[in-house]
Amino acid sequence: MKARSRQPVRWGLVALATIWMLVIVPLSAAAAPYAAMVIDARSGKVLHSRNADTRLHPASLTKMMTLYIVFEAVENGEISLDTKVRISKHAASEPPSKLGLKAGQRIALRYLIRAAAVKSANDASTALAEAIEGSEARFARRMNRTAKAMGMTRTTFKNAHGLTESGHLSTARDMTTLGRHLFYDYPEYYNLFSRMTANAGVKTVYHTNRKLLASYRGADGIKTGYTRAAGFNLVASAERGRERIIATVFGGRSTRTRNAKVAELLDLGFKRAPSRVAISRPARPAYYGRIGNGTPEGVGKTVRLAAAAAVRKSLRPALRPRPANTSILVAAKEDIDKAVMAAQAAEVAELKKPQGAEAATLRMVKPTARPKAIVLSEAPAAEQEQEVVTRLSTSGGRHWGINVGRYPSQYKARSVLLQTALNEMSTLDGSLRKVVARSNGYDANFMGLTRETADLACRRLQAKQITCFMIGPS
Repeated sequence: MKARSRQPVRWGLVALATIWMLVIVPLSAAAAPYAAMVIDARSGKVLHSRNADTRLHPASLTKMMTLYIVFEAVENGEISLDTKVRISKHAASEPPSKLGLKAGQRIALRYLIRAAAVKSANDASTALAEAIEGSEARFARRMNRTAKAMGMTRTTFKNAHGLTESGHLSTARDMTTLGRHLFYDYPEYYNLFSRMTANAGVKTVYHTNRKLLASYRGADGIKTGYTRAAGFNLVASAERGRERIIATVFGGRSTRTRNAKVAELLDLGFKRAPSRVAISRPARPAYYGRIGNGTPEGVGKTVRLAAAAAVRKSLRPALRPRPANTSILVAAKEDIDKAVMAAQAAEVAELKKPQGAEAATLRMVKPTARPKAIVLSEAPAAEQEQEVVTRLSTSGGRHWGINVGRYPSQYKARSVLLQTALNEMSTLDGSLRKVVARSNGYDANFMGLTRETADLACRRLQAKQITCFMIGPS
């Protein structure tokens, strides 16, 4: 009798399974079409594509553009990494994934960046958008201007986080283009996308794609995305030797199958990519900054292009020897990363910061834009030239430094410096990261330390199995 009663149950389970396989699975697949793109990041050459120009839901891949614009805003003095951002009700109410921010709370911009990049936090992304442009709607318009300038011709952004919204669409090709721009345009921030964990101020956050980063040799980013409409999306980048591949997948069925497909595509890319190829960096999109509410975008663009050209022209002579009475600025290391890299040979960086449509000449950075900058001497106003000097004051015995290795490329040395600074913030905070070209590589140095601080930093780094030795006063 028991065997008979169980038989209808078995048939019922079989019927349910059949309905699931024939109806539910195909419907879910139809909601998230598959698309893929693989390129050689060095040249931009397409190595594989499938449905690459089909407009689909990008999900949290959107945050790559959000972060790109935040990096741009920091670089151009619109906002500082230390700026305390007030969280709005709108940002706090965003659905998960989120950092758990409360309305009215204040948090440093750097923590919002980490939360958006590593945890893919929606509340952090909205807070970033509002901090840069005042509202998410204005920020979305800036996202679209930037996308167009990059050549992302089939992308339309409606929000800063990527949650499903009518008309918020992109393609595998466009997201691959965006990933390549992130790598080449802001290499000093790129390490964020490979960090397994990060301190986001209110809590430690964990990377959304730790499994691929841990299992695929050479993988170092970039961004995951998931919604029901999008499926499981991923833009991934990996480097092996001299080769770097970027692969994008839209519409994965699960995290596991998406990661497997991306690994397969990265393997395909490394197989097809030549060992040696000339690096052709993508053209960086023009910087327009904020465009006022009442300013037509076309007019703002024309004025800003003219202003930027005037600034570039006026800056060219700035590489000549500096007059003795020029003001000297001691600038915070995280706020002048780009200036440091540009000044390695001459120790003088160009300061290119048009602050508005009417700004056709260079202005001194306001204290609010560089809160850690200290004016050591002041020249007569008629003789002043606006210039950032990247060496630190020698007062207080800060003549020492440390070396954390010699590397085959300038990019690798810069990456190691940034990662080391993040790992050892207590002793290296306020030091100057400097890459020095040698005949057989690039030295990664931290300068502007006291002898005691340099010794302590080295001992702490060596305890973490990081190579380090002290550099005495020259």
